[in-house]
Amino acid sequence: MTPSTKTDRLRDQVDRGLGRRRDASGRFFSARAEEIASLCHTAAERFARGGRLLAVGCSATARSDVRHVAVEFVHPVIVGKRALPAIGITGQSGPVVDQLRLLLEPDDIVIAFGEAGENAELESSVALARARGCLTVAFAPLGAEWELRPGSGDAFAEQELVETTYHLLWELVHVFFEHRGLLEGRLAQPVHDAGASSFLYPFLAEREHDLDAVLADVRASVLMKAAEIDDLREHTAGGGLDQLGNAAAATRAALGRGAKVLALGNGGSATDAMDLVADLLTPPAGSGWAPRRALDLTADAAILTALGNDIGSDAIFSRQVIAYGAPGDVLVTFSTSGNSLSVLAALEEARRRGLHTVAFVGYDGGRIVAESLADEIVIAPSQHIPRIQEAQATAYHLFRELIELESQ
Repeated sequence: MTPSTKTDRLRDQVDRGLGRRRDASGRFFSARAEEIASLCHTAAERFARGGRLLAVGCSATARSDVRHVAVEFVHPVIVGKRALPAIGITGQSGPVVDQLRLLLEPDDIVIAFGEAGENAELESSVALARARGCLTVAFAPLGAEWELRPGSGDAFAEQELVETTYHLLWELVHVFFEHRGLLEGRLAQPVHDAGASSFLYPFLAEREHDLDAVLADVRASVLMKAAEIDDLREHTAGGGLDQLGNAAAATRAALGRGAKVLALGNGGSATDAMDLVADLLTPPAGSGWAPRRALDLTADAAILTALGNDIGSDAIFSRQVIAYGAPGDVLVTFSTSGNSLSVLAALEEARRRGLHTVAFVGYDGGRIVAESLADEIVIAPSQHIPRIQEAQATAYHLFRELIELESQ
């Protein structure tokens, strides 16, 4: 196959993947924007009464979403926004439903990740939460009060729509805290939002008691943000077409030689590493793809905390590259800023040891781009962290697809 033919085939595969996502996103958010806005208000009422978010999931893919939504609520990346209580329950400490039975309070919000029939514990957990009076949300027919089913038929595209939806829930629930009059009589404790994120919602009026008007504005914001992520996905994957193709080709060749993929990141980016490894080890049902060798360097809390405590947080990944990396392996890193010191140290160590390196970054790529610290760098050119992470999800899912499609 000639280089031009390879490039044309790559562009066609990526364009078709982006087209599927834009179509699925348009259908989903057009149909669900009003419902999402109402859910944000209802969730804000629960949080205002002292409720917590409990995210549950049993599969490897679902666990990455559980961890992602929990870290977003507990560690808000928008300056001045309050941390909201969220707990991720993935069955690692015992059956999910047993843990919920001990933890649930009536004002809690339970979000279930996973498919119907995937694990009986998931349906049981939703049923238990509803019986306790909790607000329940799911993205499949699991018996939840709010079921936001993407229904695209593409496992990767559906997961990306789910991620955008819980990012919107996290972002827009704060709007109702800023409109304190809408939560009067429901506050378990004073709300001290600084309003520093108001630039994200430029058309939200200061109508404290006008719920219908605020819901209409939040609905418009849902549609605006959905269009924004559609555009950013295309800029990320289209602008990084050669990098994605080269990264997939190098990874496919490495795996064919018996090498492995190592993946890492911090915070929400750690859950991207977790998800990529899950997608490699356990391919989507019906894909026909073989499992691939991969290791998640964010997975072991004992190793991470030992290194962070005894050496310093900058070394939490580089020491693992020393321990697990071998010449010819592939290191895939995720960073929204491109400046995380632990990621930079891991990339530098990987290069010294002969690993092939791939970096997914946001903003302008930070030091990873400026210092050319990775062999392939895919940039999501945005300053808004939720949108960066959503575009990166599309990019690494396309990367995962291209590993297989290019070998056919």
